[in-house]
Amino acid sequence: MAIFSIPNIKIAGISVAVPAKEYNNRDYDLISEKERENLIKMVGVEKRRVADKGTATSDLCFFATGKLLDDLRWDREEIELLIFVSQSRDYLIPATAGILQDKLGLTKQCMALDISLGCSGYVYGLSVMGSLMNTGKIKKGLLLVGDVSTMNTSSRDKSTFPLFGDAGTVTAMEYDEGSYPMSFNLQTDGAGYKAIIIPDGGIRNFASKEKSFKFEKFAEGIERNRLHIALDGIEVFNFSLREVAPNVRELLSRFSVNIDDVDYFIMHQANKIMNETVRKQLKIPQEKYPYSIHEFGNTSSASIPLTIVSCIKEQIREQKLKLLLSGFGVGLSWGSVLLDMERIICPEVLEYWSEGVNG
Repeated sequence: MAIFSIPNIKIAGISVAVPAKEYNNRDYDLISEKERENLIKMVGVEKRRVADKGTATSDLCFFATGKLLDDLRWDREEIELLIFVSQSRDYLIPATAGILQDKLGLTKQCMALDISLGCSGYVYGLSVMGSLMNTGKIKKGLLLVGDVSTMNTSSRDKSTFPLFGDAGTVTAMEYDEGSYPMSFNLQTDGAGYKAIIIPDGGIRNFASKEKSFKFEKFAEGIERNRLHIALDGIEVFNFSLREVAPNVRELLSRFSVNIDDVDYFIMHQANKIMNETVRKQLKIPQEKYPYSIHEFGNTSSASIPLTIVSCIKEQIREQKLKLLLSGFGVGLSWGSVLLDMERIICPEVLEYWSEGVNG
């Protein structure tokens, strides 16, 4: 296992932007009213935010970043690193990070790169950002994480369409000697890559008129083409119950931390019944295990910072907290991090209006 600590890095602030358009799963008429109620009860997704066509993840991240930089009163010339973590980037090439570096008015001395990860992306992103900043003593950095997953779901696929929501986030990080270390346990199993996949549109299977746009029926209520997300729910469920709890236990054990020592466990918002099973495996009290999935759905890489901002913003603004964050899913990839947050800047969840009127 890749278990390690990164010293001297602290989180200064977190901001989140979601599309203004809200979709309620009670209006999803592909399935019966009883199925809708069971979906909301078991999976946990009642509402979610859906981006308009043409709105990219980078737009949401850019909007969230502008607000956070204003609140932090950071000098943009001091920002030396920008990392963009997403599986819904602007283009196949170039990297979206460079586009964001320019749009945000950062200097050409700023290092910028993309990381292609989904559900585990926030935890992995913290590890890469923290490592680079600590090694190079980089003063200030921005970790932009999010996904616009709804663009790649079929409205005729009940296994994916009601699950996903869209969000973009930014986490501002600073080099601060003596800060409490961030401690990680990161894992991968690429043998399970087909469990969550968009088959066409990349270099392996280029999008083609002949095969990529043709809808196929896989089961009753499950129809999609090869540019839509295909989700093997049973495989993902079994993977999560097999791997997440041991990963968390190993991290806690390695650094001599008990469940009682952690103020909140912020988990990727995958599926309520799945997450509740993990919670019970770890014997975590309900009050330490917040949910945002009912209001925002599964927002992929954005779900952890979105849950922090939407559920415990008052606490992290005013207190010092020990958090355990855990992301798991597409890849298959999973990982957890133990870290402290103390009185960080944390605006309310922002709404993004694609017509150019933001508020």
